[in-house]
Amino acid sequence: MPERSFHFHGKPFPICARCTGELIGILAGIPITCIYGIPDFQIAALMMLPLIADGTLQRLTSYESNNIRRLITGILFGIALVYAFLYFHQVCIRIAGVLLKLLGFQPDAVDRIMQQFLP
Repeated sequence: MPERSFHFHGKPFPICARCTGELIGILAGIPITCIYGIPDFQIAALMMLPLIADGTLQRLTSYESNNIRRLITGILFGIALVYAFLYFHQVCIRIAGVLLKLLGFQPDAVDRIMQQFLP
C-alpha cells in the first residue's frame, strides 16, 4: 500500500514504513550489540511490544497508525530481533554442547569449544 510507504522523488518505497524501520533496526542492531553487548531478554521483549501493540490495534480496531510511528516501532523491533537471533544462537550452542557430551565427547573439550561461541 503506497500510503503506508515512504516516498522518494514521488515514488513509494517497495516496502512499508514498518518494514523499513525493521531493516534499519537490524542494520543498527549489529553495531549497537557490538558496542553495548546483549541486554537481558526482558529488555529485548519489551522493545518488541510497541510494534506488536501498534499492529494489533490497527488490525483489530479502527485505529490507523502513521508512518513515523510505524518506522519507530519497526526500528525498535529490528534491534530486538538482532538480540533474539543472538539468544537463539546461544541456546543452540548450549543444546549442541549437551548433545555432544551425551554422545560421549570429552566434557572438558566440549566446554572449551563452547566458550569460544558464548559470552
